[in-house]
Amino acid sequence: MKRDTLLTIKLPIASGRLEDYAVREPKQFNKPSKPFARKALAAAHVVADPLSTQEPWLDAAIDWDATLAYRRHLWSWGMGVAEAMDTAQRGMGLDWKNSLELIQRTVNENERSGGGFVASGAGTDHLAPGKYTVEQITAAYEEQCAAIEKAGGRIILMASRALAASAKSPDDYGRVYDRILSQVKQPVIIHWLGEMFDPALEGYWGAKDHYTAMDTCLAVLAKNAAKVDGIKISLLDKDKEVRMRRKLPKGVRMYTGDDFNFAELIEGDDQGYSDALLGIFDCIAPAASHALSNLGKPEYHEALAPTVPLSRHIFRAPTRFYKTGVVFMAWLNGHQEHFVMVGGQQSARHILHLAELFRLADAAGLLADPPLACARMKHLLAVHGCA
Repeated sequence: MKRDTLLTIKLPIASGRLEDYAVREPKQFNKPSKPFARKALAAAHVVADPLSTQEPWLDAAIDWDATLAYRRHLWSWGMGVAEAMDTAQRGMGLDWKNSLELIQRTVNENERSGGGFVASGAGTDHLAPGKYTVEQITAAYEEQCAAIEKAGGRIILMASRALAASAKSPDDYGRVYDRILSQVKQPVIIHWLGEMFDPALEGYWGAKDHYTAMDTCLAVLAKNAAKVDGIKISLLDKDKEVRMRRKLPKGVRMYTGDDFNFAELIEGDDQGYSDALLGIFDCIAPAASHALSNLGKPEYHEALAPTVPLSRHIFRAPTRFYKTGVVFMAWLNGHQEHFVMVGGQQSARHILHLAELFRLADAAGLLADPPLACARMKHLLAVHGCA
C-alpha cells in the first residue's frame, strides 16, 4: 500500500549540508487478538527524570510513572517485558539498588494491570570491579535471585563481569551456574551477552572462541535442563545462534538476541526456530507484534523487513551505545517528554547517526505522529547548530 508524503524536514547528511527529507504517513499495525506462536519479550528501557538534582553521570534518576507507562505500551502489543536488562542501562548507569526498585515496580504494575509476562535480570553488578572467589560470585547471584523471587518475579540470569574477570577455567562457570540453578524456584532464562555489547564480558564461559565457549554453556544447560526455560545469546551472528539452537537439550528454548538477523531467526527453518528477547522490540513493538500475528504469511516480512535496517543502524558499533537510539525513538514517538538518559548517554551517538535513524524509522512506518517527530527532530537539530 502506497504511503503518502505528509511533510518535509531538513536533515543533515555526511557532507555537512542539510537536505530535504519527505516524511510519509505511518503504517497501520493491528494489535494482537491472540497469543503469538513465538514467545516475544522486549528488553525495556528506563525513562530518566530530567528535573532531578542527582548528578546524571553518578546517579540513576528515574521517572517511574513514564517508565511504567512504557511497559504498559509494550504489554498492549502482546510483548512480554524483560526487565532491568542492558537495554535499561543495567551496569551502564543503572545500579542494582535502582534495578531492584524497577523490578519491584514492574512486577507490581503487571499484577495490578494484568499486563503480561515479566522476567527480570539477576546478576552480580552490586560487586565492585575486581576479582572474587567462586563462592563470593555465587553468593552475589544468590542475593539478587532471592530478591527477585521475593518480589514475585521470574529470573533472567545475566552474565557476570565479576565471573568473567575471576574465573580460572570453564569449570568455574559450571560451579557457579550449577549452584544457582539448583536453587531457583522456577526455570530461568540464561543470557549470554557478547563482548560487542559489553567488552568486560569477553571470554565468557572460559574461552574467547565462541564455539569453544558454546560447548561449555551447552554442558551447563544439559546438566540443568529442568531449571532452564531458555538461553538468550547476543553475539550478532546468526550462524552461531542456529548451530547452538540445534544442540539445545529438549525443552530448552533459544531466545534470539540477534538484533541484526532477528526476522529470519524467529521465522526459523525446517529444523527449528528462535523465540525472541530483544532490545529492538522496545522501539519496533507495533511492527513486531503485527508481524508475529502474521507468522507464515506475507505480512510477516512486509512488517519486519523494513525494521531490520533500522535495527542494524541502532545497534551498529560501538554496539553498547544502542540504548541511545532506543530512547531517541521513544522520544520521537511521544512516549517521553525529553531526550535525556541515565548517565547522560543521550550524547553517546552523533547527530548524523540520529538523523539517519529518523529516516529509517520513517521508512519502517514507525514514526507514529510525524508532525510531533519532526518538531522534536528540529529542536534537536537546533541544539546541534543544524537549524
